[in-house]
Amino acid sequence: MTSVKEQEAIRKLMVFLQEWDNAHRAARSCILDNFIKSNDGKTEPELELEFSQGASLFLARLTAWLRMTYMYSTCLNKLLKSIGIFLSAASGRRYLIEFLEIGGVLILLEVLGLNHLKEEDKRESVRLLQLVADGGRKYKELICESYGVQSLAEFLATSSSAEAQEDVQVLLVSLGRGNPKYQNQVYRGLVAVLPCASPHAQQLALQALGAMQVGRGPGWGPRATVGFHACPSYPGGGQSRPPCPSSRRTRWERPPPPWCSPCWARCAPRTRSSSAQTRPPCARGSPCRCTFSRQLPQEPSGVYGLSRCSILAKESAEVAEELIQLKVVHGLVVAMGNLDHVASQRHASISLEYFVHTFPLVEECVKKALGHTLFQRFMDSPETWYTKMDPIQAEELASNIVDIPKDMAMMQSTEGEQE
Repeated sequence: MTSVKEQEAIRKLMVFLQEWDNAHRAARSCILDNFIKSNDGKTEPELELEFSQGASLFLARLTAWLRMTYMYSTCLNKLLKSIGIFLSAASGRRYLIEFLEIGGVLILLEVLGLNHLKEEDKRESVRLLQLVADGGRKYKELICESYGVQSLAEFLATSSSAEAQEDVQVLLVSLGRGNPKYQNQVYRGLVAVLPCASPHAQQLALQALGAMQVGRGPGWGPRATVGFHACPSYPGGGQSRPPCPSSRRTRWERPPPPWCSPCWARCAPRTRSSSAQTRPPCARGSPCRCTFSRQLPQEPSGVYGLSRCSILAKESAEVAEELIQLKVVHGLVVAMGNLDHVASQRHASISLEYFVHTFPLVEECVKKALGHTLFQRFMDSPETWYTKMDPIQAEELASNIVDIPKDMAMMQSTEGEQE
């Protein structure tokens, strides 16, 4: 027999549930406000005590209303936050199972694809998906099996909210870890974001790729994306640069740093001869050390690498010198001749300007390669000179080879340090 106190608690629960069932939109909105304010951060035992061991009854009503109204944005943000209180409750695994049984993951993913919904609603949906993924491997697999990677990658590429994009990045990295069955799918999804029009999304995707590669070695990942293996480790924000190799090696004997990848070569123009279109072979399973090949660009993401070039070089003289030894200067000159991609011409020109002004030897070699007339135009207006370039001049840039001897670059760097 239940005590009088327990009977009174059950009566209050039934009154509360009837109030919810009979309430209209405005009244339910107030109920949700009060629930969020008084129950945020509570554990499963505390929620059960609050609802007289009937918290699942209220969760069932929340999920049912979500299924009926998520397409119309009816108190969607408050509704998702309320469900999040149950999913985030400590020891509340049964709440998570109950939410998944009604198709919660599919609803959350569909919210991301509805253009008329607010960004804050979609961000809250991502937060709930993160709570699901935190449940363990089988829950990560459930998200991936529901085409979650595709939905999240599309949202990352198209979202106008930087905060929401960052939340998606964290979720994708989480899905790629401890989930061997679908980690390659996550990797490909992140690579698919790179050609998008959002620079912030590109940067976050590169950071996520770098985070997934930590401890896996340079050969990890799908073969189709091998051109990107070296690039993500240092996209310019958030990810730390890998430790330098042993100091016993001389500076130019070190292997090329993984953040300096010939993926920039994707901005190089098409060549007329078929032999010139063949990229030199690379050692499989190691970062590519080949020179920049003049190919028709396959991915617009190479523009991002060009835009980061001068930023990386300005961070330290050693970084700049390593870039020079990796024939970045030649790659920048080739990219400037790519009439098919104006963005790559601009970023390459701006990056090359820094190397020319910083290293007299680079200035001398570039001037020799471009000729006096083109070099003067470049120096006078590096941000716009390429707009007046004719096809013959572009072909000259694409066919020129700027080669800087290693010992001369080292000598110049030593002289600069002494000064």
